[in-house]
Amino acid sequence: MRKVALITGALTGIGHETALLFAKNDFKLVVSGRRDEAGKALEAELQKLGAEAFFFKSDVQKEDQVKALVDFCLSKFGRLDVAVNNAGTEGKALPLTDVTTESYYYTFDTNVLGVILSLKYELAAMYKQKSGTIINMSSIAGKMGSPSAGLYVASKHAVEGLTKTAALEAAPFDVKVNAIAPGPIATRMFNDFIPDDSVRDEFVSAVPLKRVGEVSDIANMALYIAQGKSPYMTGASITIDGGMLA
Repeated sequence: MRKVALITGALTGIGHETALLFAKNDFKLVVSGRRDEAGKALEAELQKLGAEAFFFKSDVQKEDQVKALVDFCLSKFGRLDVAVNNAGTEGKALPLTDVTTESYYYTFDTNVLGVILSLKYELAAMYKQKSGTIINMSSIAGKMGSPSAGLYVASKHAVEGLTKTAALEAAPFDVKVNAIAPGPIATRMFNDFIPDDSVRDEFVSAVPLKRVGEVSDIANMALYIAQGKSPYMTGASITIDGGMLA
């Protein structure tokens, strides 16, 4: 049976690469994001690869839109086997002395509330099936501190905690919940967060492999988990960071 996958934040970067890889591996897909034009372009790209795929515009900060997204997936395919909660933001690089309530909400409404709302409706669907796999996109920032990135760090620590809690709640239903924690990956988000070339070079020099990762590094791990190749794994966070945390 071909698996049905839902991917949030699918229009760029890791989400886009994951959608393409899933399409090439015979998944049925619902992809979401906040931009209609880019979403329809992705839908066409996935269908060109032979996938049965649909775009649904959704903002993970809005509960009614998240519910509508999961309902759309169920209406199209009748089930939800895999959810990749990839939607996220790097926020603004600020020392803690400059943090504002506005900058807090900007980061947490997407990175934390978005994951909570996604889990709420994805888990409910999977509990009824008594099966499913959820992948939350975390970060090495969820395992360490980083100057001027307190909000992002705190938000990704929250994702790590939500992943563990969801895994415990979902285990009786045979639903697995895990996280992937990327290090520096060649995406627009990484470049936007560290726009200065010299600072970025200094950051990359701290990576034992002396380079940033590729979006395919993360997408390949998502595919591995989604295909159920490690069925005893739940509540885990897999770090892909070129050795930074080592």
